[in-house]
Amino acid sequence: MNLKWLLTLQTGHLSRRIVLWVFVSVIAIETIIFVPSYHNRKNELLDQIREISTAKITMMMKLAHQIKTNEELMKHLEQLEMDPHILGGTIYQPDGEMIGQFGEFPDLTISQVFDMGVKNFVSVDGTRYDSAWMAEILQHNCTLIIRQDATSVKKELLAYFLRIAGLVVIISFFVTIGALIALKPIVITPILRLRGDLINAGEAIKKDREPPDFYASSIERKDELGEVISAFIKMYKQIVGAINERKRAEGSLQESLRQVEAYSKALKKELEQGRHMQANFLPDRLPRKAGWEFAAFFKPARQVSGDFYDVFELPSGQIGMVIADVCDKGVGAALFMALFRSLIRVFSGQTELKGLKLSGENPIPDSTRPTTKADKSEYHSSALEAVRMTNNYIVQNHDKLSMFATLFFGVLCPDTGLLTYVSGGHEPLFVIGSSGRMKRLTHTGPAVGLIADATFRMEQIHLEPGATLLGYTDGVTDARSSEGSLFGRKQLEILLNETFSSAGGLIEHIKSKLFTFTGDAAQEDDITLLAVQRSPEAIDK
Repeated sequence: MNLKWLLTLQTGHLSRRIVLWVFVSVIAIETIIFVPSYHNRKNELLDQIREISTAKITMMMKLAHQIKTNEELMKHLEQLEMDPHILGGTIYQPDGEMIGQFGEFPDLTISQVFDMGVKNFVSVDGTRYDSAWMAEILQHNCTLIIRQDATSVKKELLAYFLRIAGLVVIISFFVTIGALIALKPIVITPILRLRGDLINAGEAIKKDREPPDFYASSIERKDELGEVISAFIKMYKQIVGAINERKRAEGSLQESLRQVEAYSKALKKELEQGRHMQANFLPDRLPRKAGWEFAAFFKPARQVSGDFYDVFELPSGQIGMVIADVCDKGVGAALFMALFRSLIRVFSGQTELKGLKLSGENPIPDSTRPTTKADKSEYHSSALEAVRMTNNYIVQNHDKLSMFATLFFGVLCPDTGLLTYVSGGHEPLFVIGSSGRMKRLTHTGPAVGLIADATFRMEQIHLEPGATLLGYTDGVTDARSSEGSLFGRKQLEILLNETFSSAGGLIEHIKSKLFTFTGDAAQEDDITLLAVQRSPEAIDK
């Protein structure tokens, strides 16, 4: 036997664990066998002491058949103390009353004998052994409890324990060595070779080499380790197959990614062109009218938007103002935004579009400026017919797309401050008077493009000197902070109650508060603001 190999084998974690379990198992089995054997040996030795004492007591009681009194019996039994194995005793009458005692007092009591039937008792340290003999055995009307020396029993049990323990250790040692020697060809060598195969397989996979010749595949075993080896070979083949499949998939994916990148670049370019085109739809500069200030802000949530605003001068010198929000977002909304804007402009400033008259009953006056309040009111009404005409055009030609817009369209007379408007389902605009009093301009009809021949009621309001009109889309009130809370209309009203000196100043103040509130949160909807302020020094004409 190669002792060097044996020492090397002992250093393996698996070997040590198997050997340890074998050793512990043998010790446990021997211990289970030893415990009852130890108790049996102890009882045998104690029974031998009782038998010896029984013989001596029986002989003495035969010599005491002529004794009449208890005192004579006591003196006769005191002779037992002369035996080195008998250390003392007590004698009791049938009623349990003690007649006398000699030598050491036994721990076994008469009550334990009578009430519990205990006949023998070993002291805690194991050096004393008490035994009781009843009247039937003594052939005398008394009970005798003798204390006996059990020191020899304790020594004999210790020697017995050492002999058995030594034998157990020797057996365990040889069984363990045998198990350790058997581990090499049965378990350790195959495992080490399998480990080498695993390392070679890992290297082949890592470096993308051809599969090596595995040693484990050259042997056949019909046990659990053989099943592990078979599972390893199967797993390796599956991994190699998966890697080859992945390579093919990666090649296809790379090609798809190149196509997607090319498409994405083209799409991004198209969207960027669309953004520039849409920005071109918005007024590059707002009208300048004596005594009036117009200001606006627009920020899309995506590259293109469904929100829009427009401020333009009508042929009569009146000012048309539009703020609208087309449903949905993205390219579709942006296309309809351009359509809504164009229709409103055309229908409010031309007399005919592709044979469709603006109004048969209330034709728009010619391009001469209205001079009387009645003329101005009539012109406003005719221009606002653009909302009704736009609504019918969208419903008749694009109803299958279910596209609509919330829209506010107002016609302002710069000379008098008279504003005639239609609000088709749009967010209520605010009018803040010079005194700070606030008024909402609520809906006068449904969203534009939903219902054929819908009725849009026209309302009028006078913008006094110092008054401000603010329009917005729901991207303002629905803006969210990074914690998810809404900016809300109430917060907007609080800002409008603060002091501002101009329409541009109001827009900048709202922007600052809004973007401070949203912080780093992603913008979910388009944001549009439109403000109009009349100079406090203006005079109605």
